[in-house]
Amino acid sequence: MKLSIQKSELQRGLARLQAIVEKRSSMPILANVLLRADGKGDKGGLELVATDLEVGIRGRHPAAVQKPGGLTVSARKLYDIVRELPDEPVSLQSTSNAYLEVKCDRARFNLAGTEPEEYPALPEFAPGKLVSIQAAVLSTMIERTMYAASTDETRYNLNGVFFEVMEDQAKIRMVATDGHRLGVVDRAIGSEATGLASGVIVPRKGLAELKRLVDEEDADEIELGFEGNSGLARKGDVTLLMRLIEGEFPNYNQVIPKQCDHTLTVPADPLVRALRRVALLSAERSRAVKVELAQGTIKLSSQNPDLGDAEEELDVDYEGEGVSVGFNAKYLLDALSAMGGKELRIGLRDGNSPAELRPTDDEDTLAVVMPMRL
Repeated sequence: MKLSIQKSELQRGLARLQAIVEKRSSMPILANVLLRADGKGDKGGLELVATDLEVGIRGRHPAAVQKPGGLTVSARKLYDIVRELPDEPVSLQSTSNAYLEVKCDRARFNLAGTEPEEYPALPEFAPGKLVSIQAAVLSTMIERTMYAASTDETRYNLNGVFFEVMEDQAKIRMVATDGHRLGVVDRAIGSEATGLASGVIVPRKGLAELKRLVDEEDADEIELGFEGNSGLARKGDVTLLMRLIEGEFPNYNQVIPKQCDHTLTVPADPLVRALRRVALLSAERSRAVKVELAQGTIKLSSQNPDLGDAEEELDVDYEGEGVSVGFNAKYLLDALSAMGGKELRIGLRDGNSPAELRPTDDEDTLAVVMPMRL
């Protein structure tokens, strides 16, 4: 393998892989990146591949190829080297003893590697239907649900985000829950929704990589498809593959409050700031805060036997009866931060029921936070 590639292009491709490569693994080769050069001259390209056997990414980058071939080397070390190089074309060449020679200007490095045949192959996966979704839309949907996905490995079916197609409304829905809070967001994508696989659970790591992909500067549209236990997302010459979570997602509709007797509208930013302040003196394990509603005000308070107590009042648009309910401050803050709206509508049924949160400018985004006893 022998080629020349722009430093910025190589750095960008390697940066994309860093969260996927396994740092500590029983298979040391999973900490490597597979480099594969194909084509000839300016029509050639360099393919960069990384996988942890659950999530994989493949990206092709323009390069001037003199000799096709492949090699695997440490993904982190190559990235660290390339990042420090001057902004000049980078020359990559494999040697007979499976080393990679990296040259740029007057700098030269030799990295120990392995033969490409030793690297695990990414599955050749071509779903029956790929749907194009605006990158910005997908980014918002991930942002407003992923925070609620469980990190408890024993609840495997909750370790991701449920993806559902509502064909009758030409919408897609994403849902996540860990049993303490729930995030739901719907978005209309028109007739494109028809035929896309529904009812799949996308793992947190795969979703985090998808979020990075949709947030790249040149991201406009993302092609998305699911089939069997695999998912695929494609942006131009970059393909993300992920193994879906096999299991049944719970009936989340049972958690969504059917009615809210107490509804208030509140500016998001002052509420988040007040909640952060009051949470400073909440009990470390429970993170409990008390939320009390009265006409025109909301009072937040916390108590910690070892530290003291805190309370803060805010003026809000509320005309109903008084109600008091306890919440985990972290769960409330996560939901409020994910909402993204300037103003929120909060609904409560009583002091023992979950809170329903929605941005006033987006009826298709919902968060539910379960109450706690104080």
